[in-house]
Amino acid sequence: MTNDDNDARAMTRDLTIATLRAEPGTKTSGSVTADLGTLTTDVPLTLINGAHPGPRLVITGGMHGGEFTGVDAAARLAAALEPGEVHGQIVICPVANPPAAYGGRLGVSPVDGVNINRVFPGDPDGGPTERLAAWLFATLLDGADAYADLHAGAIDLTLDDFVGYRLTGDAALDAQAEAMARSVGYRDVIVGLTADGGNSHAAAARQGIAAILIETGTAGDRTPATVRRLLDGLYRLLRHIGCLDPAGPYGDDEPSGPAPAPRPVRDWVWVGLAASEATGLWYPEAATGDEVTEGQVIGRIIDPAGGPEHKVTATATGRIFYGMNGFTVAPGAELAAIAAPHD
Repeated sequence: MTNDDNDARAMTRDLTIATLRAEPGTKTSGSVTADLGTLTTDVPLTLINGAHPGPRLVITGGMHGGEFTGVDAAARLAAALEPGEVHGQIVICPVANPPAAYGGRLGVSPVDGVNINRVFPGDPDGGPTERLAAWLFATLLDGADAYADLHAGAIDLTLDDFVGYRLTGDAALDAQAEAMARSVGYRDVIVGLTADGGNSHAAAARQGIAAILIETGTAGDRTPATVRRLLDGLYRLLRHIGCLDPAGPYGDDEPSGPAPAPRPVRDWVWVGLAASEATGLWYPEAATGDEVTEGQVIGRIIDPAGGPEHKVTATATGRIFYGMNGFTVAPGAELAAIAAPHD
């Protein structure tokens, strides 16, 4: 089969996700129902089936409650993109985990107390959140060439913007994910040295999909400037993977032309996580973005009942990329995540 044959086939392929369908050159939006065993949830989707051949990209936001930037940017991108300018197919899910996003429970679902981004690719016979993770993978990611999962610093979290991807050992796949991460244009890229674990982008990478995590905004921020920063990155990503022409319509609130040039990238790896060992009030002494040294005191937990004070120290030398913004903490709460430059 010739390339022309492949192009013609791609241009006549319908895009169907659950009960939603978009013919080539069309866009459709709506909600589809996910069966979680003991309950159902309605997941909003926009399907953009481009007028030109190209890859299939899946974008998800709203995996966690209190992370607003990705939800806003995904919804705005879904409204702005027109099929006539799109190459390939784009599936946008602004709220991938409705129970958590609408329930306001931050990292965990109010349905079962489970963090969905620790259980991917899920279990179709498990609890509600495990079933939702399995449904998202089977329904949205099946057939995807590339995937971007949008996160943010939630209400209880300070965070510096970064993009992450995981190494799988497949040189071609890893190079594709690295190039995607760099194309977003954020200064910091965190490289996961394995694709282990229950994060969505790690699980996607294990299935052979070029996948990245994009973290934007801090402490529940959803200002126009923060959302614009993420939209800039998403347009750069769309152009990089070939879903948009290098120079074309930029967005509903920007003039035509290329997105701003990306900044030089610095690569990092995770090296340490400081977690609370006690219940109490958190008084940090090092902030997100600070350079810290292993053993350095980075905060204290005070017992409001007059119990002992607990010093919290850095578990590694490096830079704090995200930290606890909340005041009341319990054992296991993540207080500071530290990364070091990647050689």
